Amino acid sequence: MKKLIVVFLFVFSILINAQSEKQSFGISFSGFVKTDFIYDSRQTVSLREGHFFLYPQSENLDINGNDINAQSSFNILSIQTRLHGRITGPDAFGAKTSGQIEAEFFGTADGDINGFRLRHAFVKFDWEKTSLLLGQTWHPMFVAEMFPGVVSFNTGAPFQPFSRNPQIRFTYSVENIKFILAALSQRDFQSNGPDGFSSSYLRNSVIPNLHAQVQYSKEGDLFGAGIDFKKLTPRLATTKKVVTDNSISTLSAIGYAKLNVETVTVKTEIIYGNNLADHLMLGGYAIKSIIAVTGEEEYTPISVFSLWGEVSTGKEIEFALFGGYTKNLGADDNINGSYFGRGINIENLLRISPRVQWNSGKARISTELEYTSAGYGTPDNLNKGKVGNVKNISNLRLLFAVYYFF
Repeated sequence: MKKLIVVFLFVFSILINAQSEKQSFGISFSGFVKTDFIYDSRQTVSLREGHFFLYPQSENLDINGNDINAQSSFNILSIQTRLHGRITGPDAFGAKTSGQIEAEFFGTADGDINGFRLRHAFVKFDWEKTSLLLGQTWHPMFVAEMFPGVVSFNTGAPFQPFSRNPQIRFTYSVENIKFILAALSQRDFQSNGPDGFSSSYLRNSVIPNLHAQVQYSKEGDLFGAGIDFKKLTPRLATTKKVVTDNSISTLSAIGYAKLNVETVTVKTEIIYGNNLADHLMLGGYAIKSIIAVTGEEEYTPISVFSLWGEVSTGKEIEFALFGGYTKNLGADDNINGSYFGRGINIENLLRISPRVQWNSGKARISTELEYTSAGYGTPDNLNKGKVGNVKNISNLRLLFAVYYFF
C-alpha cells in the first residue's frame, strides 16, 4: 500500500506538471532524503526507536543497585525522509489561492514506524491584506519563521512548543505587522487524560483551542508575542457512573525574537504555559479534589516556564549553538488524585547542543552533540505538585546526518 501511494504521487506529479505547462497552475514536488546515525550514552524518553529524543530516562536500579537505564544505544534511521507538494491555482472568491501537502515516513506511532504519515495539508486564500488558511499545519505556538535549526528531529522540543494541528487561521497584515487569530483541533499531538493521550478531551469541550498572536518583521528581523487558550473535558462520566462535564481551562503565552547581525543570526523564545503536554513539553494537569458520593473531579493546571536561544553563522559551512532550559512550576492548588501530563516527575531540563553543517549543492552533511540533563524527583501533592528530592540525570547524544534535497 505504501509503495502504491508513492507511485501514485509520482505519476500524479508528472501529469499535473505537464498540464501546468499549458496553464499557470499545478503542483510541484520537493523534499529530501535524510539518514540519521544516532548514539546515546543512556536510555532515553523518545519516539520512533529513539529518533525523536525528548530527555534521558530516570534511574531504574536493579537488586544490586546498578542503573539499568545507564546502558548506551546506537541506531540508523531514514524515516525523516520527506515529500512536499506546493499547489498553485486560479483565483477564487477574489483571492489568490495556494495549497500544500507534505508527508514523511515517520509513522503515527511506534508500531507504525516507516509508515507514510501526513504532516501538512491546507488551502490558503490571500487577499490584499488578509489571508485565510484552512487545514493542518504548524500550531501558531510553533513559530515557523524562527524555529531552531538543530539537526535533531525534536527541533528544540521539549523546550519549545512542537505540534501540528487541523485549524482555521486568519491573518491580517499592515505594513510590517501581522495579526494572527486561529481556532484549532488536535490530531497527532494530543492532550493527556484518564484514557491516555487523546483528542477527545478537546473535542468534548466543544470550544476549539484558540490562539492570538502579533508579529513585527523588518529586514529579516522578527519580534512577536502570542496567547493561547485551551479547554479540556477529561470525563463524560465519573468513576461512579455519574454524568459530568467538569472541565479545565488554561492559558499560555509566548514571546520571541530573531535578529540578523551581519553574518550572525540570533533566535530566542520564552514560553510560560499551563497544560502543554500536547506540545511535547513538560506539564499537564492533575485532580485537586473528588466528591466522594458522585466521583466528580476538579482539576488544577501544572505550569512550566521555558527559555531557548540559538546563535548561528555561515552558509556553506554553518556553525551554531542551541541552548534550552525549562522548569516545572507546579500546580495552582494541592493535588488530591492522579496527574495527567508529560514529565510530571521532572523538576527541570537543560540542553546544550553545538552543531556543524556542510552544504554542497543539493547535499548536506551535519553533525551535532546534544547534552541534555533532567532533574528527576518526586511530586509533592501537598506542595502543589512541585518536584522535590531532585537528582540530575544526563544523556549525551551524538548525531550524524546526511541530507539530499530535491
